[in-house]
Amino acid sequence: MTRPTVGIALGGGSARGWAHIGVLNTLIAAGLEPDIVAGTSIGAVAGACYVTRNLDRLEGFARSLTPRRIFGFLDFNLAGSGLITGQRLSSELEDHLKGLRIEELDPRFVAVATELGSGHEVWLNKGDLVTALNASFALPGIFKPVQINGQWMIDGALVNPVPVSVCRALGARIVIAVNVTSDPFGKAGVIHDHASFSESSDMEVPAIQGSDGPTEDGGALRLLHRQLFGRGKGAPGISSVMMDAINITQDRIARSRLAGDPPDITISPKTGDIKLFDFHRAEDAITLGSKAAEAQLDEIRHALKAVAA
Repeated sequence: MTRPTVGIALGGGSARGWAHIGVLNTLIAAGLEPDIVAGTSIGAVAGACYVTRNLDRLEGFARSLTPRRIFGFLDFNLAGSGLITGQRLSSELEDHLKGLRIEELDPRFVAVATELGSGHEVWLNKGDLVTALNASFALPGIFKPVQINGQWMIDGALVNPVPVSVCRALGARIVIAVNVTSDPFGKAGVIHDHASFSESSDMEVPAIQGSDGPTEDGGALRLLHRQLFGRGKGAPGISSVMMDAINITQDRIARSRLAGDPPDITISPKTGDIKLFDFHRAEDAITLGSKAAEAQLDEIRHALKAVAA
């Protein structure tokens, strides 16, 4: 029998997106590698590393992150159109992906972005791979927009958080969706009486220490960290507000789009306790991704058998 074409849609989700690594590793080990890969935001990064055989390098990078090292990648530009230029992260991608063009990749790959002026959903299926990835994860207000063919692009999660539709359009007969922001318990509810709502926010980011000792640079580093990320359980910082607002929007859009165009298989790692800035928790996220994928292996095999020619 001929195996049907399998597509995988890798959703956005900031630090929770490290779970994609565990999902992909599990599918590879089971001999169920996808033929088409579509990704949004960090899902695009994971998908690109998979199709270019760099998934192990991405995993090594993710596992090496500490709160202080993460802060070191944030090249701040408070006078620009984003808090972070993204050049340091782009340089990290270029170390392994420089010169690669999307149309030459095998398996087929598409990164999803949003056109800033019109709000159009843009499928980046040609051109420089690193530029496309930078556009796909350009969180508005956090990273500066990326210009492609004269148009400014921002994060694709604003329009298509889990790009099932892209896989369908590219000819996938079986589509696996990986939604790393799915956390159905206690989310997206309606509070009818705000006075009786006493649930406290669990928004918190890891403390990032400055240099050892009370130096001027160390104090400036800690001050900038508080302004951007907030202080412990106190009021959230600028970037925390932006990230959580985008996450709320992404979750609502994902629910609607997945209901209207459901995948054949959904893999939903239980990443609810991993905060959006917890990039240093790669080991936890990867493990959760592996467990969620393992739980769906039989369903994937059954689907493949059911539609095989």
